[in-house]
Amino acid sequence: MQQYKRIDIAKEDVLNTAWRMKDKGNQLVMIHAFLNKDGQIDISWDYAVDPIIESYHVVGEMKVESIEKIYDTAASWPERELNELFGIEFEGLDTSKRLFLPEDMLETQGKGQIFVMPLKELREKNLGGDAT
Repeated sequence: MQQYKRIDIAKEDVLNTAWRMKDKGNQLVMIHAFLNKDGQIDISWDYAVDPIIESYHVVGEMKVESIEKIYDTAASWPERELNELFGIEFEGLDTSKRLFLPEDMLETQGKGQIFVMPLKELREKNLGGDAT
């Protein structure tokens, strides 16, 4: 079973971490983002450092460097997804075309308007009152 190790870093360390991982031959597994319990955005870059997944987290930042030039499509695709879904700006990333949202959606509704919410909260919003 693979182990998981969380490492918090500053946004200025994103590129250096990616270069270090690439130089060691470690694969980028995924880039994730979520709202933490304090309502702050938490972006993570997960690398396979066998037998561990090292997960480097930047919390509270909506603008970070893109690592596309280091990990190519393995980085650009999830970065573009996170840009569309959360409005996170990955500096240096071409976001002129959408991956899956309609081209005019972000212009009419604003960036980062699509968030996943707990099912209970969604039910309450749609049905009104307590929908347990």
